[in-house]
Amino acid sequence: MADAVYTHGHHESVLRSHRWRTAANSAAYLLGELRPGLDVLDVGCGPGTITADLAALVAPGGHVTAVDAAGDVLEQARATVRERGLDNVRFAVADVHALDLPDDSFDVVHAHQVLQHVGDPVRALREMRRVCRPGGVVAARDSDYAAFTWFPEVPVLDAWQELYQRVARANGGEPNAGRRLLSWARRAGFTDVTATAATWCYASPDERAWWSGLWADRTTASVYAKLAVDGGHATEEELAAIAEGWREWGRQDDGWFLVPHGEVLCRVR
Repeated sequence: MADAVYTHGHHESVLRSHRWRTAANSAAYLLGELRPGLDVLDVGCGPGTITADLAALVAPGGHVTAVDAAGDVLEQARATVRERGLDNVRFAVADVHALDLPDDSFDVVHAHQVLQHVGDPVRALREMRRVCRPGGVVAARDSDYAAFTWFPEVPVLDAWQELYQRVARANGGEPNAGRRLLSWARRAGFTDVTATAATWCYASPDERAWWSGLWADRTTASVYAKLAVDGGHATEEELAAIAEGWREWGRQDDGWFLVPHGEVLCRVR
């Protein structure tokens, strides 16, 4: 299994994006499977906003176990859950390739934007399947960077897209994971898979400012920026130019940005 480095890290500009995510805008394809009393495993929970929504949906009687490979971000997830007044969530540091959990432990196993960053997504899905009870579901959703599209054309954003692909792959990830989820699920042994797609779209002035600002900051100040420079993929000057390209796009009154996602809902037999 190839090692992988989390390309984004947990810089404030990254968490700014993660904290915006909810079950409604990031896991709508799963919501019909949730009901009170179910036990859920949330893999790669990050700062816990989706986790908290899942916990509310399976209460009363249900529980969520939220895991992440980065122990520091779990403190933020704990704070999110406390702020929501939820008492049915527990947290642990874990590697999705080798979960320290018993077989058949959960009714639902969920991963959002995780498989694009791991060294072996098929092995990860097999582990998610192992800990899911027969009759349960394994759910995964990942974006697909090559399919990102925007208007108006800002040439430097083409350079950003190409650079991100290089950096992510050098870190052992697969930035175009969305289109591969169905294939990975079948390779992991699932035979009952529903594959869907959904999008995020940023087009209002506030959305453009938020999306362009976080990517401008991420391009110059996050772990991604350090990996890009240290790996010889870009200079600091090139990153600064890309960041300004993001800001330029964000200033456009007719700016529009689409982020497509692949989704799989895998039933465990």
